[in-house]
Amino acid sequence: MKYTRQEYIDLMTFKDNARSMFVELFGLMVGVENEWIAQAATPEELSLVAFDWDFVPVVQCGGSTGLFGGDDVVTLEETSQYLLQRDALGRRTKLFKDVATIALPLDFPVRDMDSWRKVKHLFTFHPGRIDTEAVARAKEEQARGAMVVAYIPGAFDIPRELMGEVLTCLGFYEQPELLHDIINTLKDTSLRVLERVTDELVIDQLSVHEDLAGKSGPLIGPRQVEEFIRPYFQEVWDLVSSRGTKIFDMDSDGNVTPLLDLFLACGLNSMHPMEPAAGMDMVKLRKTYGTKLAIRGGIDKHVLRESKEAIRKELEYKMQPLMLQGGIAFGLDHRVPNGTPIENYRYYVDLGRELLGLPPRSDGRRGWQRMAF
Repeated sequence: MKYTRQEYIDLMTFKDNARSMFVELFGLMVGVENEWIAQAATPEELSLVAFDWDFVPVVQCGGSTGLFGGDDVVTLEETSQYLLQRDALGRRTKLFKDVATIALPLDFPVRDMDSWRKVKHLFTFHPGRIDTEAVARAKEEQARGAMVVAYIPGAFDIPRELMGEVLTCLGFYEQPELLHDIINTLKDTSLRVLERVTDELVIDQLSVHEDLAGKSGPLIGPRQVEEFIRPYFQEVWDLVSSRGTKIFDMDSDGNVTPLLDLFLACGLNSMHPMEPAAGMDMVKLRKTYGTKLAIRGGIDKHVLRESKEAIRKELEYKMQPLMLQGGIAFGLDHRVPNGTPIENYRYYVDLGRELLGLPPRSDGRRGWQRMAF
């Protein structure tokens, strides 16, 4: 089903729970399509439209807050197994084609304040970051039911892209002035861009990508969030929420539970993908946070490679009555993993629809849109 922006906002802000939402956040892992072809999946199943996933049309707000400009991407080497490139930041990156969709950086441009100053201009504000035509188009699409999303760069995510995980984590202790300068630059640019955009339209959702945790927990602690991240997030949220924004969503893999209270204090009220393998239990989170936190994802992708009984157990737990009171877009916690039989995926979709009280799949209904925004 295609939701309008208002229907989606009402669901995720707990104002309307008349219909549950069932989504596919990310799509298929590399290689799953070939596995499904060997199992006689139809073209409509391979494109996922046969499963009639719920979605809301999304349009970007027209303002750019992150990396802007930089070098042209240059291919250094390509084989059947990998692609080696130099990216806009000057990093060498390597993409392993058979297993990944995101290239891994092999080196990083920032080590200290001097090297940061060489790339800082790629993150500072200038008027060219506002695409007035794109802002006007977003306003028109919003009037037709699309949801306007604004993205801000992550306060951990961007330093990690610039410095790597190790230097970033050490930097909070050993180079705090550097981390403050990077994050304050992101804050200043985001505020100046979004202030101008919201003069023209209402942003429906503020989104940030912060993959700052693993299975064992976050890579930074509460003190770092309080000192470095909260002033940035809270100031941006205060701006856009005062101008009508209703949802502040964070994308983070791993177990971020120890930091959730702090992120909620920053204005965050929505999160995905809620990885069960990392200890994120959406039922326990709902019991703890109630209507303070909306959720997308949360269903263990790994059960799709197990038995139908395991799939049923997972869905009956995650789709229990407590969880049908709004504020959730039910879906897998990440891409459909390799080794998932198409028959299991069909069973997952059909059982989920049944438990949520949604109509069975029909040839007359076809639709899917990536819901990781």
